[in-house]
Amino acid sequence: MALPDSGLARKRHYLQQRARIVQTIRAFFIERGFLEVETPLRIPANAPEEYIDPVPSGDWWLQTSPELAMKRLLAAGYGNIFQISRVWRSAERGQRHLPEFTLLEWYRPDADYTALMDDCEQLLAALAPTDNLQRAGQSIDLLAPWPRLPLAEAFSRYADCPLAAALDAGDYEEVLTAQVEPQLGAAPLFVTDFPASMAALARLKPNDPAFAERFELYLGGLELANGFSELTDPIEQRSRFMAAEAARRAAGKPPIALPEPFLADLPQMPPAAGIALGVDRLVMLLTGAQTIDEVVAFTPEEL
Repeated sequence: MALPDSGLARKRHYLQQRARIVQTIRAFFIERGFLEVETPLRIPANAPEEYIDPVPSGDWWLQTSPELAMKRLLAAGYGNIFQISRVWRSAERGQRHLPEFTLLEWYRPDADYTALMDDCEQLLAALAPTDNLQRAGQSIDLLAPWPRLPLAEAFSRYADCPLAAALDAGDYEEVLTAQVEPQLGAAPLFVTDFPASMAALARLKPNDPAFAERFELYLGGLELANGFSELTDPIEQRSRFMAAEAARRAAGKPPIALPEPFLADLPQMPPAAGIALGVDRLVMLLTGAQTIDEVVAFTPEEL
């Protein structure tokens, strides 16, 4: 009789905790009146983004996010909705990255990005009711409210150049990961108000259109979530998609069709806010795992 795979056996503790975490997430949103939805994983077009490469599936694509379909539900009159879904992004692999991973996304009509920050604080309180976490020998205080730091101010504090200079030089990601993120600490922090050039599908700030109503949540040294007030102007959204697609093609990437059904429905979408939170990284945080490999049943290399 063959012995069980020792690598898989060592993951049992993490996978048991993962199951409880996912169950708690689902209960959290259902108790607050959110409708759980399921949308297709294989789609004709993703939102074109310069630095995210989708995985082909025949003449269609695997989704990089369920956001376009979920926003079409908002446009059809649905209220608060959430989904726990598999997504794919080509060539993403590392201690915190997998090419196939799990996203939690939720959307609130008639809300802005500040409501999503409140949701994040409440969700972590439900998942860690003692108001603190232990990670890498540190005790992390989760007591709300969590601080909010504009991205430009984060660069002013921690980088050797202003945010605008890093963007102009094309080395934003390098400066962010090498200089800024290591200084953000383990405590929960919302990095807010990204430049308009990084808005993607986010609404610009009415009182300062140089910046978007977008934030990223950092906790325990991990980037956990990306949320924003939604752009609902189909003309501006098409223009952003076309600019992103032009940048992709200039970089030699394969062409991607625009998501026309989404653009057609966008005028009916109410003001809203939406967020994507990485479930695998959340499980890492809550279980103390050091790599994403520990909290999934199989990595690509194990198949």
